[in-house]
Amino acid sequence: MKLVWRYLSWCLLAGLALQVFFLARIASMAVVAPESTAFMRSEMVRVGVKALLGDKAWRWSQEWVEPKAISTHLRRAVIASEDGGFVNHAGVDWAAIESAWDKNQRRQAQAEKRAAAAAARAAQKPNAAPPRTRPAKIIGGSTITQQLAKNLFLSGERNLLRKGQELVLALMIEAVLDKDRILTIYLNSVEWGHGVFGAQAASQRYFKKSAAQLSRVEAARLAVMLPSPKFFETRTGSAYLSNRAGTTLARMPSVELP
Repeated sequence: MKLVWRYLSWCLLAGLALQVFFLARIASMAVVAPESTAFMRSEMVRVGVKALLGDKAWRWSQEWVEPKAISTHLRRAVIASEDGGFVNHAGVDWAAIESAWDKNQRRQAQAEKRAAAAAARAAQKPNAAPPRTRPAKIIGGSTITQQLAKNLFLSGERNLLRKGQELVLALMIEAVLDKDRILTIYLNSVEWGHGVFGAQAASQRYFKKSAAQLSRVEAARLAVMLPSPKFFETRTGSAYLSNRAGTTLARMPSVELP
């Protein structure tokens, strides 16, 4: 039994030490721009492997710019699209998480119902191909701060432990950094396509101009790519993207900036 308690004590100490490390890293970001994020580093490995295998289409682009070099339109558009309550919450929007949970439960129930119906139809046709059903599309309730916490420090795997660490990191970030700095780091590190990170790289990639020169419409189109940038990278002219950009444009004037 003593061995078990000793093991648990060491685990607890290791966990606390990790939190102290995270807090120190976050505090340093108040004055020093992070050179990379955990997500960037994982993508660097993937891009590097692709390049070694001879894929010439792969590229890497990321450039840190100060807040004055990022269009106010883009700052408004990203908040309008990703996190309307950004300036008011303390890192976690509990109401949004609860709403996302309820929607995901309903979608999962609908997916299970579709799967059961497909299985019943297949049972009537023994020689038919196995039925294919779409899995439930899971949505999140993450704030900009939570997204930044995940990108900076965590892996892409989905489990309760990682989500719990994300919430703790988000609260740390909000406690140490002001909203303007959080948004600046986010806009300089978020992914906007395969190997495309940050507002400056995205602006050059899609509009051949600097992030400071983005128009309202261009900013809105970039903002609505963020949930699935690799998907929309090759579908920039899609009707869905245009409709979402129009919705974001309508919200932008009411957005409160930090």
